Amino acid sequence: MKYFDFEICGLTRKLPYVQISDKLGLASFVCLSDTELVQTVAPELVKRLPEVDYLMTAEAKGICLTYEMSRIMGMKEFIVARKSRKPYMVNPVSHHVFSVTTQKEQTLWLDGCDADKIRGKRVALIDDVIATGESLAAIESLANAAGAKVVARAAILAELGAVDRKDIIYLKEHYVFRVNADGSFTPIKSLEEANN
Repeated sequence: MKYFDFEICGLTRKLPYVQISDKLGLASFVCLSDTELVQTVAPELVKRLPEVDYLMTAEAKGICLTYEMSRIMGMKEFIVARKSRKPYMVNPVSHHVFSVTTQKEQTLWLDGCDADKIRGKRVALIDDVIATGESLAAIESLANAAGAKVVARAAILAELGAVDRKDIIYLKEHYVFRVNADGSFTPIKSLEEANN
C-alpha cells in the first residue's frame, strides 16, 4: 500500500491512497477514530469561529469533531443531520446530496425537533473535509429550511474549489489525486484536472 505523508498542528499521519474512480484518488483522511487528532484540531477551529448558538454537522465523520468543539465551547448539545430517516423523527426536513467521497447520491435528514431548536439561531456548519461543497450545501439547505442563520462553515481540511472559497474556515489544504497509469498519484486542484 502507498501512503501520503500528512502533517497538521504538529501531528503526523500516513494516509493511505485510495482509488475512488478510474481517474480519481484520495489520501484517505479519517478523523472518526483518531482521538488525538480531534483533540488537537478542535480548539484551533473553535478559535476561528464567530459567536454561534449551535454547531451542526452531518453523519458520520463530522460527529466526533463537532462533539469535541461543542464540549470546548461549553455547549449542552449540537445538531446532527442524519443519513437516513429515523422512526423517532417528527416532521423531518430532508435534502439530497452527491458526495465525491462516497460517489453516490445520499439524502440528509434533520429531525423537526432539532429544526425547532435552531430556528432563528446562529449556526456554524462543521465537517471534517470540504471538497466540492455539495455536502456542506446540503447541510446548509437543512439549516436554512429550519430558519437558522448560518454564520460560519468550518472544516479541518479543504480540497479542490473549497480552498479558494472565502466563506470557509479550514486549517489546512488537502489534495485530491489523479490516478496515473503506473499506479502513482498526482495532486490536482479541480475535478476537471482529473479528466484531462
